[in-house]
Amino acid sequence: MTDRRLEFIQIAEKYKPKMQIETVRPLNGVPTKALKDGDSVIFDFGNHYVGHVKLCLSSVGSHQDAPAFIKVKFCEAERELNEDSSNYQGWISKGWIQEEWIHADVLPTVLELPRRYAFRYVKVEVLAVSGKYSLVIDSVEADTITSAQENGLATCEGLTDMEKRIDEVAIRTLRNCMQDVFEDGPKRDRRLWIGDLRLQALANYATFGQNDLVKRCLYLFAGTADENDRVRSCLFTEPEIEGDDTYMFDYSLFFIDTLLSYYKETKDIETVLDLYDTATRQLEIAKEYFDEKHVMKDSDVLGWCFLDWNLGLNKQAGAQAVYIYSEKAMIELAHIVLEHGSENVSIQDIESMKTDVANKICAAREHLFDETKCLFVSGENKQVSYAANAWAVLAGIWDDEKNAEILAALEKETNAEMMVTPYMHHHYVEALLSCGEKEKAYKHMTSYWGGMIENGADTFYELYNPENPFESPYGSSIVNSYCHAWSCTPTYLMRMCGLTEGNLS
Repeated sequence: MTDRRLEFIQIAEKYKPKMQIETVRPLNGVPTKALKDGDSVIFDFGNHYVGHVKLCLSSVGSHQDAPAFIKVKFCEAERELNEDSSNYQGWISKGWIQEEWIHADVLPTVLELPRRYAFRYVKVEVLAVSGKYSLVIDSVEADTITSAQENGLATCEGLTDMEKRIDEVAIRTLRNCMQDVFEDGPKRDRRLWIGDLRLQALANYATFGQNDLVKRCLYLFAGTADENDRVRSCLFTEPEIEGDDTYMFDYSLFFIDTLLSYYKETKDIETVLDLYDTATRQLEIAKEYFDEKHVMKDSDVLGWCFLDWNLGLNKQAGAQAVYIYSEKAMIELAHIVLEHGSENVSIQDIESMKTDVANKICAAREHLFDETKCLFVSGENKQVSYAANAWAVLAGIWDDEKNAEILAALEKETNAEMMVTPYMHHHYVEALLSCGEKEKAYKHMTSYWGGMIENGADTFYELYNPENPFESPYGSSIVNSYCHAWSCTPTYLMRMCGLTEGNLS
């Protein structure tokens, strides 16, 4: 394979988006009273925004004889206003907590905070002024930033009130994650992950249609692949383009499907021809994970495969299904490339992949399927999970009739490992749709994402457990991301898959 990584990054930079900036101010204005030690004020901007905040401060009373010392806190969700960062004991860096302690030596002054924040609420607390003067907040405003262009937003007619709200919140989630790249979350961790990109791209096709941003991200992943051409799970864009040192089995494979969906939307064959070898290489690397019986080797290495944010989830069966799903996408890509006269693929290559898919399907049926339960099982303990079975349905290991039986059995399985993220809930909804269970898919979508709205969501969360809405895998919900890319897909499901009440009959 010719090393074109630098060229790919240069191509990606040509598609760097123009940012859209809008100035917004809090709905509740500024306080009329001057503030003393211990006073605080909360500014509600009315919706979730991403951007830079400016505070104009002055004083009343005697001449300022000591610095004004304030704390400024930025919150995506209302509950964050009362969370105490000093108690944080989680394993993710507390540097992600959106708080600033600032001294204003001279008043009046304009504080233009240099960081970019994700927020709806801004809380200003006066930690210290002197007895001779009081602090006045004259104005607060934010320059919000996104690369999403609202004038290109496609409308969606005939929605119920709840569907409209879900659509609006999903679009805002996507919008606020559309920055220099498709970020996973504008609060944390503000980088490009391929699992998120795959779903963001689908939602983008249904809404903003900014397909050059998808193209940019695809080239960035190809350009930051390692020396073995393996696509990394995520990458950074600041201070320069750099791939992370994180690899996950399923995420590397999703480069294939993301490229295929991009072609289906745009018919941009030049990009497919450029990136075809990178896609092929992901499949070659993934083959090394199988044993001589074509069964996925199990692993207890944390993070070797993602599937869902569930530390108790065994990944073996789900990874086998993702491989089958991805190789089928690779076969589609190969046909497209062959039809355009490329010498990078032959009929023999396609036949070889078809044989491999058949072998992996047979192995999954023989070694990973429990006939008595009518469910796929995973790992030494034969774990049943929503993740493994949803992906097995999406991979088409059985036919639609059998797939519907699997999902029905899954609903009744009391010991099944449950889903944790909107990411996995999306794939479960898609699995239901794939075998004709449209009413169940609709009910699940409106219940799950609608539940976040009833919980006060302005944007959809990284994680959501209806039984414990602010559950966190990080040791504290103060670092949870309440605007997260992989949760934006209901707008795609409604607009592109017809998952609305009006389309159920």
